[in-house]
Amino acid sequence: MEHVIEVRARYQECDPMGVVHHTVYPVWFEMGRTELLRSVGGSYRELERSGALLAVTRLEVRYRAPARYDDVCSLRTSLVGGSRVKLEHEYELTRDGTTLVTGRTVLACIDREGRPQPLPESIAFDS
Repeated sequence: MEHVIEVRARYQECDPMGVVHHTVYPVWFEMGRTELLRSVGGSYRELERSGALLAVTRLEVRYRAPARYDDVCSLRTSLVGGSRVKLEHEYELTRDGTTLVTGRTVLACIDREGRPQPLPESIAFDS
């Protein structure tokens, strides 16, 4: 399962040279995950109301080329794996067909006390 969104690099996300700061890409990854879930009829709000929280337990980012102020980029977010209690996503950020950044996250499903719990059936990875 995958979903693509467009992101425009905003002024406040860039350093004085107009390059997107390295800390921004994980935020964009979260935007991609949120919209992927929304594209299949789910929402983080509903997950949280049900008591299921998704915590990032692993984050990998590979910087290949910079995004710059006002660039319009495409972010492809793919659900690539998982288990009863975790989801794995991969990301590719491109501009005009050039890969700028790739990444991967692992999210664990936890309850409000931080204990692992099974993913709700509505988002469980079907291996």
